[in-house]
Amino acid sequence: MVAVVHQSSSIRNILNYNEHKLKEGKAVCLEASGFIKEPGDLNFFEKLRRFEKLTELNQRTKINSLHISLNFDPSETLSDKRLREIAAAYMDKIGFGEQPWLLYKHSDAGHPHVHLITTNIKPDGKAITLHNLAKVRSKQARLEIEKMFGLVVAEGSKQNEAFRLKPVNAAKVDYGKTETKRAIGNVLNKAIAEYQFSSLPELNAVLGLYNIVADTGGDGSRIAAHEGLVFRVLDEHGEKIGKPVKACLFHSKPTLKNLKVKFAEKKVKKEFLKPRLKNAIDMALLRDKMDLASLAADLKKEGIDMVIRQNKDGVIYGITYVDHRHNQKAVFNGSELGKTYSGKAILERCAYVEAGEGKNNIGEAKKTTQSKAEKEGWQRVNQGQIIPGEGKNITGPGLIETLLEPEYQAETMDWNFKRKKKKKKRQRISPE
Repeated sequence: MVAVVHQSSSIRNILNYNEHKLKEGKAVCLEASGFIKEPGDLNFFEKLRRFEKLTELNQRTKINSLHISLNFDPSETLSDKRLREIAAAYMDKIGFGEQPWLLYKHSDAGHPHVHLITTNIKPDGKAITLHNLAKVRSKQARLEIEKMFGLVVAEGSKQNEAFRLKPVNAAKVDYGKTETKRAIGNVLNKAIAEYQFSSLPELNAVLGLYNIVADTGGDGSRIAAHEGLVFRVLDEHGEKIGKPVKACLFHSKPTLKNLKVKFAEKKVKKEFLKPRLKNAIDMALLRDKMDLASLAADLKKEGIDMVIRQNKDGVIYGITYVDHRHNQKAVFNGSELGKTYSGKAILERCAYVEAGEGKNNIGEAKKTTQSKAEKEGWQRVNQGQIIPGEGKNITGPGLIETLLEPEYQAETMDWNFKRKKKKKKRQRISPE
């Protein structure tokens, strides 16, 4: 079993999502614990009001709701009764057994899974702490429940592979209909919730890996004039296809105005994640015969994607790093990490520029890098951005985790590029 915990400030949005699946016939409400009526007798407003009565008791706690999915191995066939038992045991073990909660069984994926909705505000107005809920309480509950009910153990990369977020398949999306919005929404929910980013280009670096782009419109367009934002699907060549979907149409409301607030919040959170990413890049560059494509391939093995930014002439002008490792995932423009991690500096540090050649050969290095990149199968996406991979065959690397992280902080800048500080001669004063 794999448990995915999402914290939210809007119980309405969570309920809307599950009720929408219910109306489409892709979900069924199995349990309504702490409610007076049976699940089938409750309407949307009765469910919502039950939770709102509690959240209104504590206006200071902004994160006041939980949306949890319990995912099971495709080989497992679980009855509704067994799913209710598993859900009740899980809620008890994470400390939410006395809270009202709803259980929905979804049938829109290749593996059996259920969704749980609850609030952390108790009847006395106090809030149940959510600190380390996913890391500690949920993990321990999962391990105990797997033994208790004889479920397939969710340890190891092979098991986690089944629950990875997949890129939107442009060939299978029915453009202009609800499938487009749903496919984009699934990617948005995960990217915005799990990654730390501080600008729209950084968010697009993540979305591009899943064939999605956030588009503010071109100069003079109606979207740009109204500071709007739409989301679009990209094909295997990085071209925008299908009808755009307005940001305001998604339940989470990822509008440009709301995202700017998140940019400021996430910028602070991602600062402490810089050292581990810089360390991984430095360690990769210690290897011999390292060119840009090889560096990207090595970092990808460690759970890090390099998004190369280039202009229409194919000249590389920047690099964005998407770090998918651990629970705290982050996106950094190269210059944010420091001058030695910018696009220009990385080209210098790669094998194309030998020590002592300096800045005169940077242009040649870029041409050589681009030529090598094309041979290695780099794909261009979203106004000059390129990412390593096979376009539509890109698998969501954002959910892989590394087991070990190097602790050695290397300094790999060539000494020829460093400025030596001249010592000042001291003037001796002879005694009078």
